[in-house]
Amino acid sequence: MELNNTIVLVTGGGSGLGEATARRLASKGAKVALLDRADASGLAKELGGVAVTADVSDASQVEAAFASVQHYFGTAPRAVISCAGIGTAQRILPRDGSLAIDAFAKTLQVNLLGTYTVLSVAARAMSALPPIDDDGARGVIVNTASVAYQDGQIGQAAYAASKGGVASLTLPAARELARFGIRVMTIAPGLFETAMSAGLPPDARHALEAGLPFPSRMGKPDEFAMLVQQIIENPLLNGEIIRIDSAVRLAPK
Repeated sequence: MELNNTIVLVTGGGSGLGEATARRLASKGAKVALLDRADASGLAKELGGVAVTADVSDASQVEAAFASVQHYFGTAPRAVISCAGIGTAQRILPRDGSLAIDAFAKTLQVNLLGTYTVLSVAARAMSALPPIDDDGARGVIVNTASVAYQDGQIGQAAYAASKGGVASLTLPAARELARFGIRVMTIAPGLFETAMSAGLPPDARHALEAGLPFPSRMGKPDEFAMLVQQIIENPLLNGEIIRIDSAVRLAPK
Protein backbone atom coordinates (compact mmCIF):
# COMPACT_ATOMS: atom_id res chain seq x y z
CA MET A 1 0.00 0.00 0.00
CA GLU A 2 1.36 3.39 -0.99
CA LEU A 3 1.49 5.84 1.91
CA ASN A 4 1.22 9.04 -0.07
CA ASN A 5 -2.28 10.49 0.43
CA THR A 6 -3.35 7.38 2.37
CA ILE A 7 -5.51 8.07 5.42
CA VAL A 8 -3.95 6.59 8.55
CA LEU A 9 -5.35 6.51 12.09
CA VAL A 10 -2.98 6.04 15.03
CA THR A 11 -4.32 5.32 18.51
CA GLY A 12 -2.15 6.59 21.33
CA GLY A 13 -0.90 8.96 18.65
CA GLY A 14 -0.28 11.88 20.97
CA SER A 15 2.92 10.53 22.53
CA GLY A 16 5.53 7.77 22.58
CA LEU A 17 5.50 5.09 19.89
CA GLY A 18 2.21 6.40 18.52
CA GLU A 19 3.57 9.92 18.05
CA ALA A 20 6.70 8.62 16.34
CA THR A 21 4.55 6.51 14.04
CA ALA A 22 2.31 9.44 13.16
CA ARG A 23 5.31 11.66 12.45
CA ARG A 24 6.99 9.11 10.17
CA LEU A 25 3.86 8.27 8.21
CA ALA A 26 2.99 11.94 7.80
CA SER A 27 6.52 12.57 6.49
CA LYS A 28 5.81 9.96 3.80
CA GLY A 29 2.72 11.80 2.66
CA ALA A 30 0.04 10.03 4.69
CA LYS A 31 -2.97 11.96 6.00
CA VAL A 32 -2.85 11.27 9.71
CA ALA A 33 -5.57 11.10 12.36
CA LEU A 34 -4.51 10.92 16.00
CA LEU A 35 -6.79 9.14 18.48
CA ASP A 36 -5.77 9.70 22.08
CA ARG A 37 -7.29 10.15 25.54
CA ALA A 38 -5.38 13.43 25.83
CA ASP A 39 -5.72 16.42 23.54
CA ALA A 40 -3.37 15.88 20.58
CA SER A 41 -4.67 18.76 18.47
CA GLY A 42 -1.33 20.60 18.59
CA LEU A 43 0.55 17.66 17.11
CA ALA A 44 -2.21 17.01 14.59
CA LYS A 45 -2.02 20.61 13.38
CA GLU A 46 1.76 20.31 13.05
CA LEU A 47 1.34 17.17 10.92
CA GLY A 48 -1.50 18.58 8.86
CA GLY A 49 -3.95 16.02 10.22
CA VAL A 50 -6.77 15.77 12.73
CA ALA A 51 -7.02 14.75 16.39
CA VAL A 52 -9.93 12.97 18.05
CA THR A 53 -10.28 12.31 21.77
CA ALA A 54 -11.43 8.86 22.85
CA ASP A 55 -10.85 6.03 25.31
CA VAL A 56 -10.11 2.90 23.26
CA SER A 57 -11.84 0.69 25.83
CA ASP A 58 -15.15 2.51 25.22
CA ALA A 59 -16.75 1.22 22.01
CA SER A 60 -19.10 4.19 21.63
CA GLN A 61 -16.21 6.64 21.88
CA VAL A 62 -14.17 4.67 19.33
CA GLU A 63 -17.09 4.56 16.91
CA ALA A 64 -17.64 8.30 17.30
CA ALA A 65 -13.92 8.94 16.73
CA PHE A 66 -13.90 6.92 13.50
CA ALA A 67 -17.02 8.73 12.33
CA SER A 68 -15.32 12.08 12.98
CA VAL A 69 -12.22 11.02 11.05
CA GLN A 70 -14.32 9.79 8.14
CA HIS A 71 -16.26 13.05 8.10
CA TYR A 72 -13.04 15.09 8.19
CA PHE A 73 -11.30 13.24 5.34
CA GLY A 74 -14.39 12.18 3.43
CA THR A 75 -13.52 8.49 3.71
CA ALA A 76 -12.43 5.87 6.25
CA PRO A 77 -8.76 5.19 7.03
CA ARG A 78 -6.93 2.55 5.02
CA ALA A 79 -4.36 1.91 7.78
CA VAL A 80 -5.01 1.77 11.53
CA ILE A 81 -2.16 1.43 14.02
CA SER A 82 -3.03 0.65 17.65
CA CYS A 83 -0.43 2.05 20.02
CA ALA A 84 -2.75 3.00 22.90
CA GLY A 85 -2.13 1.03 26.08
CA ILE A 86 -1.08 1.11 29.70
CA GLY A 87 1.89 -0.41 31.46
CA THR A 88 1.21 -2.01 34.83
CA ALA A 89 3.35 -3.67 37.47
CA GLN A 90 1.36 -5.64 40.02
CA ARG A 91 2.08 -8.95 41.71
CA ILE A 92 -0.64 -11.60 41.86
CA LEU A 93 -0.02 -11.81 45.60
CA PRO A 94 1.20 -8.43 46.88
CA ARG A 95 3.13 -8.42 50.15
CA ASP A 96 0.21 -6.75 51.95
CA GLY A 97 -1.98 -9.77 51.23
CA SER A 98 -4.42 -7.86 49.03
CA LEU A 99 -5.70 -9.12 45.69
CA ALA A 100 -4.87 -7.44 42.39
CA ILE A 101 -7.99 -8.44 40.47
CA ASP A 102 -9.14 -4.88 39.75
CA ALA A 103 -5.73 -3.93 38.34
CA PHE A 104 -5.75 -7.07 36.18
CA ALA A 105 -9.21 -6.25 34.82
CA LYS A 106 -8.27 -2.64 34.03
CA THR A 107 -5.14 -3.72 32.17
CA LEU A 108 -7.09 -6.15 30.00
CA GLN A 109 -9.83 -3.56 29.51
CA VAL A 110 -7.43 -1.05 27.97
CA ASN A 111 -4.75 -3.17 26.32
CA LEU A 112 -6.76 -6.14 25.04
CA LEU A 113 -10.38 -5.03 24.80
CA GLY A 114 -9.26 -1.61 23.59
CA THR A 115 -7.18 -3.16 20.81
CA TYR A 116 -10.02 -5.49 19.84
CA THR A 117 -12.53 -2.64 19.83
CA VAL A 118 -10.37 -0.53 17.52
CA LEU A 119 -9.73 -3.53 15.28
CA SER A 120 -13.46 -4.28 15.04
CA VAL A 121 -14.51 -0.71 14.23
CA ALA A 122 -11.62 -0.33 11.77
CA ALA A 123 -12.46 -3.60 10.00
CA ARG A 124 -16.09 -2.57 9.58
CA ALA A 125 -15.07 0.79 8.11
CA MET A 126 -12.42 -0.67 5.81
CA SER A 127 -14.65 -3.47 4.53
CA ALA A 128 -16.96 -0.85 2.99
CA LEU A 129 -14.12 0.75 1.00
CA PRO A 130 -13.39 -0.14 -2.64
CA PRO A 131 -10.27 -2.26 -3.30
CA ILE A 132 -7.15 -0.33 -4.21
CA ASP A 133 -5.24 -2.94 -6.25
CA ASP A 134 -5.55 -6.16 -8.25
CA ASP A 135 -5.15 -8.20 -5.05
CA GLY A 136 -8.34 -6.67 -3.69
CA ALA A 137 -6.56 -4.90 -0.80
CA ARG A 138 -8.71 -2.58 1.28
CA GLY A 139 -6.57 -1.86 4.33
CA VAL A 140 -4.18 -2.93 7.05
CA ILE A 141 -4.43 -3.00 10.85
CA VAL A 142 -1.25 -3.04 12.95
CA ASN A 143 -1.57 -3.86 16.66
CA THR A 144 1.03 -3.48 19.40
CA ALA A 145 1.86 -6.31 21.80
CA SER A 146 5.13 -6.56 23.76
CA VAL A 147 7.95 -9.04 24.20
CA ALA A 148 6.35 -9.54 27.63
CA TYR A 149 3.74 -11.71 25.95
CA GLN A 150 6.47 -14.36 25.72
CA ASP A 151 8.94 -13.22 28.40
CA GLY A 152 6.67 -11.84 31.10
CA GLN A 153 8.53 -10.94 34.28
CA ILE A 154 7.41 -11.15 37.90
CA GLY A 155 4.82 -8.45 38.43
CA GLN A 156 3.78 -8.49 34.76
CA ALA A 157 1.02 -11.09 34.89
CA ALA A 158 -1.69 -8.62 33.87
CA TYR A 159 0.43 -6.81 31.28
CA ALA A 160 1.77 -10.04 29.77
CA ALA A 161 -1.71 -11.56 29.63
CA SER A 162 -3.13 -8.48 27.91
CA LYS A 163 -0.35 -8.44 25.32
CA GLY A 164 -0.58 -12.20 24.89
CA GLY A 165 -4.22 -11.71 23.99
CA VAL A 166 -3.27 -9.13 21.38
CA ALA A 167 -0.71 -11.54 19.92
CA SER A 168 -3.16 -14.46 19.92
CA LEU A 169 -5.89 -12.63 18.05
CA THR A 170 -3.53 -11.72 15.19
CA LEU A 171 -3.80 -14.87 13.07
CA PRO A 172 -7.52 -15.57 13.49
CA ALA A 173 -8.28 -11.91 12.76
CA ALA A 174 -6.09 -11.98 9.65
CA ARG A 175 -7.76 -15.16 8.45
CA GLU A 176 -11.26 -13.81 9.01
CA LEU A 177 -10.62 -10.42 7.44
CA ALA A 178 -8.74 -11.85 4.44
CA ARG A 179 -11.94 -12.08 2.40
CA PHE A 180 -12.28 -8.31 2.71
CA GLY A 181 -8.68 -7.66 1.67
CA ILE A 182 -7.73 -6.45 5.16
CA ARG A 183 -4.36 -7.47 6.60
CA VAL A 184 -3.71 -7.77 10.36
CA MET A 185 -0.22 -7.63 11.89
CA THR A 186 1.21 -7.24 15.39
CA ILE A 187 4.48 -5.72 16.54
CA ALA A 188 5.98 -6.88 19.84
CA PRO A 189 8.48 -4.20 20.93
CA GLY A 190 11.15 -4.73 23.53
CA LEU A 191 12.70 -1.92 25.56
CA PHE A 192 12.10 1.47 23.94
CA GLU A 193 12.71 5.12 24.75
CA THR A 194 9.29 6.18 26.02
CA ALA A 195 7.88 8.23 28.86
CA MET A 196 7.99 5.15 31.10
CA SER A 197 11.68 4.45 30.47
CA ALA A 198 12.59 8.15 30.74
CA GLY A 199 11.84 8.05 34.46
CA LEU A 200 14.29 5.24 35.21
CA PRO A 201 17.29 5.96 37.45
CA PRO A 202 20.60 5.83 35.52
CA ASP A 203 21.77 2.62 37.23
CA ALA A 204 18.50 0.84 36.44
CA ARG A 205 18.70 2.02 32.85
CA HIS A 206 22.28 0.81 32.46
CA ALA A 207 21.34 -2.57 33.91
CA LEU A 208 18.52 -2.96 31.42
CA GLU A 209 20.65 -1.94 28.46
CA ALA A 210 23.41 -4.36 29.53
CA GLY A 211 20.95 -7.19 28.96
CA LEU A 212 20.32 -6.20 25.34
CA PRO A 213 22.54 -8.30 23.03
CA PHE A 214 22.78 -5.93 20.04
CA PRO A 215 22.41 -3.09 19.75
CA SER A 216 22.90 -2.67 23.49
CA ARG A 217 20.56 0.29 23.86
CA MET A 218 16.87 0.98 24.07
CA GLY A 219 15.01 1.23 20.82
CA LYS A 220 14.22 4.61 19.32
CA PRO A 221 10.52 5.27 18.74
CA ASP A 222 11.21 6.00 15.06
CA GLU A 223 12.62 2.47 14.69
CA PHE A 224 9.22 1.14 15.75
CA ALA A 225 7.60 3.56 13.30
CA MET A 226 9.92 2.36 10.55
CA LEU A 227 8.60 -1.18 11.01
CA VAL A 228 5.01 0.09 10.87
CA GLN A 229 5.81 1.76 7.56
CA GLN A 230 7.32 -1.44 6.18
CA ILE A 231 4.27 -3.47 7.23
CA ILE A 232 1.91 -1.03 5.53
CA GLU A 233 3.95 -1.02 2.33
CA ASN A 234 4.64 -4.77 2.06
CA PRO A 235 1.48 -6.63 0.93
CA LEU A 236 2.72 -10.08 1.96
CA LEU A 237 3.05 -9.22 5.64
CA ASN A 238 -0.10 -10.61 7.19
CA GLY A 239 -1.15 -12.63 10.25
CA GLU A 240 2.25 -12.46 11.95
CA ILE A 241 3.81 -11.11 15.14
CA ILE A 242 7.19 -9.40 14.73
CA ARG A 243 9.49 -8.88 17.71
CA ILE A 244 11.65 -5.74 17.52
CA ASP A 245 13.92 -6.07 20.54
CA SER A 246 17.72 -6.31 19.96
CA ALA A 247 17.36 -10.11 20.52
CA VAL A 248 16.56 -9.60 24.20
CA ARG A 249 14.86 -12.27 26.31
CA LEU A 250 13.60 -10.79 29.56
CA ALA A 251 14.84 -12.38 32.79
CA PRO A 252 12.24 -13.50 35.38
CA LYS A 253 12.71 -10.28 37.36
